Amino acid sequence: MWKLKVADGDNNDPYIFSTNNFIGRQVWEFDPDYETREVQAEVEAARENFWENRHLIKCNSNLLCRMQLLREKNFKQTIPQVKVGDGEEITYEIAKTAMRRGAHFFSALQASDGHWPAEIAGPLYFLPPLVMCLYITGHLDTVFPAEYRREILRYLYCHQNEDGGWGFHIEEHSTMISTTLNYICMRILGEGPDGGRDNACARGRKWIRDRGGVTSIPSWGKTWLLIFGLFDWSRSNPMPPEFWLFPSFLPIHPGRFVGPITPLVLELREELFLQPYNEIIWKKVRHLCAKEDLYYPHPLIQDLMWDTLYICTEPLLTRWPFNKLRQKALEVTMKHIHYEDENSRYITIGCVEKSLCMLACWVENPNGDYFKKHLARIPDYIWVGEDGIKMQGFGSKSGTLLLPYKHF
Repeated sequence: MWKLKVADGDNNDPYIFSTNNFIGRQVWEFDPDYETREVQAEVEAARENFWENRHLIKCNSNLLCRMQLLREKNFKQTIPQVKVGDGEEITYEIAKTAMRRGAHFFSALQASDGHWPAEIAGPLYFLPPLVMCLYITGHLDTVFPAEYRREILRYLYCHQNEDGGWGFHIEEHSTMISTTLNYICMRILGEGPDGGRDNACARGRKWIRDRGGVTSIPSWGKTWLLIFGLFDWSRSNPMPPEFWLFPSFLPIHPGRFVGPITPLVLELREELFLQPYNEIIWKKVRHLCAKEDLYYPHPLIQDLMWDTLYICTEPLLTRWPFNKLRQKALEVTMKHIHYEDENSRYITIGCVEKSLCMLACWVENPNGDYFKKHLARIPDYIWVGEDGIKMQGFGSKSGTLLLPYKHF
């Protein structure tokens, strides 16, 4: 049974620290002995109800959190419900009673530290990069034991579209980037090529292959496939870290790092591409983007910039003496990453950056404190609902206090 812990932290832990005694922090932990069998049955009923209606109602109702908070406070609604018939006038007293009833219920959902626990999620490309990062670094089993894996898979099953793919977010049509990343996530978590509830893996793979395979995944997806060993760095559009030596609005590349080529990676190379992996001409797929992911066509100037970097700049910066500049740029890049990590207590500004910063720290030093501090903050991003485990967009909970406060 999952339990929400509020304002939980240990200032004596060398890898986690807070300036406000962890007020506003919300983390979930699994306790097999928590709550009665009746409560556990209620939770299972909520999960199955979501599954049965997943294509009609895409967003969960945060029921696990609500059930726990209302039980802990022994909440009883004492203000009677107001019903207004068709054509009936809504008087001041009716509106006031309805507002009081809502405020009474909502106040019961306030946590002991003063904030209202809630999820900030929905996009379906948040969680897979974290799973991929933990797989590469060898910490997947430690951070996500069996109970976590089960709930992550539940979330992926619940939000798979009827056509077999996954959208950029839970309400959207299927896209190549989300379908590919979530398919890889399921395979990492132990599902076979034809595994998963309701044939999730087979349906997802068919969606990908019916659209030409993953060579048409957009640039952000290509980045993670490069890191994971499913694309070839040498024939991909470069994003030189030398840009960090110039004005701060320019982009960054995480470096030509490739994770270990495991048997799973080799299997995915066969499953996700239409042609044999070793026969793919990578330079011809640099600009490809699936039509489902193309919200706006690449302007000519963008492709011209990519081609200039690919043909002219990158070959120089990877050779002596220009590789000295590359090394300097990578050092500056890591300084920026460490600054952001320390400034945000290793929560970082958001979940996309979290996985990349954590991976960069591991590449720099797999046994270093920077990486261990990142691991300690992963629970800040995890949320458990009746639809499973998802990764939240932000680790900050300021909004879940300010918005309810404003409404009150």
